[in-house]
Amino acid sequence: ARLVQPDFTMGITANLFFSAASTIFLVFVMTFVTHRFVMPRLGGWNGVHDEVEEGPEVPPEAEAKGLKWALWAFLGSLVVLLILTVPSNAVLRNPETGELIGDSPFMQSILVIITLMFLVAGVAYGKGASTITTSTGFIEAVIKTFAGLAGLIFLLLIISQFIAYFNYSNMATVAAVGMADWLESANVPALVLLVGFIFVTFLLNIIIPGVLPKWAIFAPVFVPLFLRLGVEPQTVLAAYRIGDSPTNVITPLMVYLPFIVLVAQKYKPDAGVGTIVSLMIPYSAVIAVAWTLFFVVWYLLGIPLGPGAPVSG
Repeated sequence: ARLVQPDFTMGITANLFFSAASTIFLVFVMTFVTHRFVMPRLGGWNGVHDEVEEGPEVPPEAEAKGLKWALWAFLGSLVVLLILTVPSNAVLRNPETGELIGDSPFMQSILVIITLMFLVAGVAYGKGASTITTSTGFIEAVIKTFAGLAGLIFLLLIISQFIAYFNYSNMATVAAVGMADWLESANVPALVLLVGFIFVTFLLNIIIPGVLPKWAIFAPVFVPLFLRLGVEPQTVLAAYRIGDSPTNVITPLMVYLPFIVLVAQKYKPDAGVGTIVSLMIPYSAVIAVAWTLFFVVWYLLGIPLGPGAPVSG
């Protein structure tokens, strides 16, 4: 134990120091990219953007009353939720195992539950503040909310259809398997193969943005391959995560892209998917290069990836 403890402490210290140094370096690099490449493309901004249409002004007394009603409504809905979940035989527990977290009606309907709790609090506020006086007023508020999301909903529809047809064609799986076979057959050193693995993951993430689908394809091929080369599985996973991250911001299949476009249009009305992707390409390229260099240096220095997790055997 006396011999292992100093090595363990030094490994953790080196890990923390190198992680902090890489983070600081990336902050400066990303700031440079923003000022040098991205901001000039956006042009000048006069400080004016599309204002969000607000509802009628509410007097302070009515607003305070509405907030009180919303609080009591939220607490009431919370009590109902506790009644439905806390008892051992509650209806939202698994009827066979009695568990609440995991395979249970509570976890399967948690999004609906959260939505209903917000809905109850919102309706109570409207009644208390007298901003909603009739049932038609409630319906009009809902319509107004969804009207503001019309562009986002339409864009999500188009993207979902594209993703469905793309997955149906199995083009992504075929490309992933082909690149994996090509890397496996390459007779190169372990470090070069790891860098190639990062590059392949970087490219495939554009068409397979999901983390688990790509890893399910790569892990059975590359983990045994790198083990034969003396590279530990955690190092392979680290290389995979480096390649998997930078292109998330430029792939049209990213689930958050429609929302990003919607927010960007508030400041740049003519912004579209192409605008966002083109603005993010410099960030994606710089992050990919920087993280790959950090990985190479980390691997050459042999800094453990964690307690008991060396980069190589």
